[in-house]
Amino acid sequence: MDSKSIAHLAAEACDDRKANDIQLIFIRDVSSLADWIIISEGFSDVQVRAIIKSVELKLKDELNLIPIRKEGVNEAKWALLDYGDVIVNVLQTKERQYYGLESFWSNGKTYIYKKGV
Repeated sequence: MDSKSIAHLAAEACDDRKANDIQLIFIRDVSSLADWIIISEGFSDVQVRAIIKSVELKLKDELNLIPIRKEGVNEAKWALLDYGDVIVNVLQTKERQYYGLESFWSNGKTYIYKKGV
């Protein structure tokens, strides 16, 4: 499965747990870090953990993928799953506003996730 399909599946998993403002940013042409960065928002520690768990389970169950690295899951203010070509970020509102990842990756191509598209 290609990285675009993985990114969309991860975004779908975020949406399954009601993540807010899910954005997929294609960065392959501007960075060697990954192909896709996903940014989404949870409104509490519990929701951030639930979103992360949803992504992990969906990618494991459907694609047999496990993250290379996980960060921030216990604190659940800014959690990250690194799948190599796809990096999933789930932040609480305050952290998302503070770090401004969308601005940092503004040289990539941004897509707003819409269910079924």
